[in-house]
Amino acid sequence: MKKRVIVCFVVCIAAVMSVTAQTAESYFTAGLEKAKKGLYQEAIMAFTKAIELNASYPDAYYHRGVAKSDLGDKTNAIADYTKAIGLNSQYVEAYNNRGVIKLKLGDKEGALIDLTRAIELNPQGAELYSNRGAVKDALGHIQAAITDYTKAIELNPQFAKAYSNRGLVQSKLGDKIASLSDFTKAIELDPQLAESYYNRGLVNLKFGDKQDALVDFTKAIELNPQFAEAYSDRGIAKSDLGDKEGAIGDYNKAIEVNPQYAGAYNNRGLAKSTLGDKNRAIADYMKAIELNPQYAEAYNNRGVAKLSLGDKKNALADYNKAIELNPQYAGAYSNRGIVKASLGDKEGAIADWTKAIEVNPQYAEAYYNRAIMYGQQGKIPLACADLQKAKELGYNDAAAMIEKFCK
Repeated sequence: MKKRVIVCFVVCIAAVMSVTAQTAESYFTAGLEKAKKGLYQEAIMAFTKAIELNASYPDAYYHRGVAKSDLGDKTNAIADYTKAIGLNSQYVEAYNNRGVIKLKLGDKEGALIDLTRAIELNPQGAELYSNRGAVKDALGHIQAAITDYTKAIELNPQFAKAYSNRGLVQSKLGDKIASLSDFTKAIELDPQLAESYYNRGLVNLKFGDKQDALVDFTKAIELNPQFAEAYSDRGIAKSDLGDKEGAIGDYNKAIEVNPQYAGAYNNRGLAKSTLGDKNRAIADYMKAIELNPQYAEAYNNRGVAKLSLGDKKNALADYNKAIELNPQYAGAYSNRGIVKASLGDKEGAIADWTKAIEVNPQYAEAYYNRAIMYGQQGKIPLACADLQKAKELGYNDAAAMIEKFCK
């Protein structure tokens, strides 16, 4: 009788364990189906139930992380990927996804470690090299980024996104031809990849081909009507081409798509300021700063608008803040020099223009402004030297000043 009880106990436990395992698997499968349909909250609930029934289920943690990431919950997605890796140290996809999210959250070094580990586990993963290329680009390791994108293309010659990303990095080296060649190849491989048109538009914009940039951004928007960055950058192209109202329309659309888009508010402020609407421009700069308190350019631009309204004190405060946030901001030093000069602080103004030139030796306006101040102080040789430099750099008013004062 006791033997039967023991046998029954063993069989019953085995049956219970089988049912439990099956139930965890069924929840996991249900979670996958929910995720495919975009029902991410329901997918998370299903994956969580699978984990409750089987706490050593790395795939459930991984896919729950994917669902959380799709909902924008990046921090908790990382926690799930970390748990999946803890249960399976060879989980390539978890390292890859965790690295991609770390990059988005600003942890560049952590992202590099994760993606390097993923590549060690799978040296043939083209997407892994492409993702690591993005990290290296963010770290400023341009040549290393190009090497990774090239490896991705070598492993998968049809990898349109790798061509597109490499093209963007090539442009940072000033190689317009190689850059545009990569974008053209990416578009050839995948004519529906809005990002390739967008990236090509950025390069065209950078190298002064405004009309071509406009065409590319428009195509990117046609392919992806929710592409906020494409609207904003098309706005820049329109603004540069003189269509300020059209630019504002694009910035409005970018903000409609992404109400948290600080850059679009800043750009809209610039367009409004150019049209003479300084107060509404200031309101846009304030919104940009509210969304991104580290936005040095928005502080600088707000300072310009305030100065144009005669508010020198607050303009000075904005330039100070811009420089505090970005000590290499040549434009902010130059603008602060203008305010100091208007307040009678000649030496302070000269110091700011000197700093602007130190940061950007090609800053013609800073040379010109410093020359005027030197002239007011009677330092004619210094003034003429600065005027000559400003003239060499293409500052139109410098030649007339040289003709008048430097004979």
